[in-house]
Amino acid sequence: MGRFPVFILRALLGIVFAVIATRMFYGVVDLKYVVGLAIILVGLAYFAEYLRHRKSR
Repeated sequence: MGRFPVFILRALLGIVFAVIATRMFYGVVDLKYVVGLAIILVGLAYFAEYLRHRKSR
């Protein structure tokens, strides 16, 4: 799989989990919370990938 399809998959999953999380904690799905949380989740996924693939020193 290339980089772009992986990004799309992570973005979609980030949006889905952000909608579920905002629905659980706030009771309503507010667009600004969903977008913010989705950006954080996708960023954390890329950060975890960076930590997993960095070379040992």
